[in-house]
Amino acid sequence: MAKENYTVKNVDSLIITGFDYLPNQKLLGFLILITYILVLLGNSINLCIISTNRHLHKPMYILIGNLAVVDIMFSTSCSPTMISVLLAEIKTISLYSCISGMYFYHLGEFSECMAVTLMAIDRLIAIRFPLRYHSIVTNSRTCLLIFLTWVGGFGLLGFLTSLVDKLPYCQPIIKYVFCGYGALVTTACVDPEPFFALSTIFNLWPLCGQFPFILCTYAVLAYSVTKLSNNSSRKQMINTCLSHIIVLLSYFAPKVVVNLLTRIGVVLTLTERNAIVIVASIVPPLINPTVYCTRTKEIRKQLVDVFLRKKIMPNH
Repeated sequence: MAKENYTVKNVDSLIITGFDYLPNQKLLGFLILITYILVLLGNSINLCIISTNRHLHKPMYILIGNLAVVDIMFSTSCSPTMISVLLAEIKTISLYSCISGMYFYHLGEFSECMAVTLMAIDRLIAIRFPLRYHSIVTNSRTCLLIFLTWVGGFGLLGFLTSLVDKLPYCQPIIKYVFCGYGALVTTACVDPEPFFALSTIFNLWPLCGQFPFILCTYAVLAYSVTKLSNNSSRKQMINTCLSHIIVLLSYFAPKVVVNLLTRIGVVLTLTERNAIVIVASIVPPLINPTVYCTRTKEIRKQLVDVFLRKKIMPNH
């Protein structure tokens, strides 16, 4: 429905009201703050271990490092805003800060999806073509693919941001918990349906394209693992794939609820949507470093060595 009754105003700041109807706001704020600190700490530790140890300068660990960078950006694009609203009770944000936050939030979303896709392909090649893996998946090719995913994200989000930036804004109230594409479109003085159609394509592409593809890769992996005769190799592959599946589900499960189940009859209130968005924004960046620190043998070993102050021998 077009917003024909609104008068276009020169809105230069917005008020975030998505938390107004949530109980225990201070407690929620502290939980988000603690989670954000753990996200920064966990991902920074992963990055430091991978970047400072030559033995870990391999494609799989380069992909894990890329995911850590994405998680830091993804969490930083929304968590400080939520913390300031809940704990400092600063609900006002400038329009251009909001648009910038939207850009980096959705860039993080896109990059996270591409990162887990690349990791699934990496594991598929490692198991299906073990003898050719090191000739197919090299550090330079891995870095090139990561670079292309970032370039694609910059371009796509640059296009969406340019659309949002050109919209006329007629009222300063954001009914969501931070600045996202949908939050800004509903605030604008336009009919939101064409813009939501564009965001639907943006959301359904990974859910109906990349998500089924990744599930298929893990189905192939599961079949391949059952054929391994070496129990040690089988156990190692199962641990690696299990860690990737945990990361995958933490990212895609909230999106399936919000973008797919709501289209087949599931009705969510605005408060429920906001709650799912909060979980989707802070849980994956928290789970990812935890999973890779605890389930990846090499990173776990380096972390134990650091805490026990053992001397790590250089790789000769």
